[in-house]
Amino acid sequence: MCPAVAQRRWRKRRRKVRTMNKIIAYYSARGVTAEKARELASEIGADVHEIAPAEKYTSADLDWTNRKSRSTIEMKDPSSRPELAEKTTDLSQYDTVYIGFPIWWGVAPRIINTFIENNDLAGKKIGIFATSGGSGIGAAIKDLQRKYPGLDIRGGKLLNGSVNGDIL
Repeated sequence: MCPAVAQRRWRKRRRKVRTMNKIIAYYSARGVTAEKARELASEIGADVHEIAPAEKYTSADLDWTNRKSRSTIEMKDPSSRPELAEKTTDLSQYDTVYIGFPIWWGVAPRIINTFIENNDLAGKKIGIFATSGGSGIGAAIKDLQRKYPGLDIRGGKLLNGSVNGDIL
């Protein structure tokens, strides 16, 4: 076999192995974040996992203008931890975990806290991405870094436009 062909094959195998250690875990209320999660996964060669609530959110639950809606009640209570459909996720084969969500009240929805607290993320690089109709991502990242100082949360990006390349 020609050395150039062998080298291309080796690079291709190496690239495949390198990308198998990334996973994108996301929560999406209305499908926008899910779309960005799939785009990012395609860009970086990552697996995808949906963070799903045990009880799906209805449109009424997501009505942030209603002080009695489920999302408003959860976000007003810092200790709220909505139950997940899948309590834990096997992340043992991943070095890098990307966590995505829509920005709620300037920060991550409480279901993201449930996911982080239910899973072993120690020693993993963590990237954050979010979608938002008006808020930036900076406060959400800082809030997660403050709540989970033992985790390697490296920052992230707001993905409202097209996804180009890695966010870390």
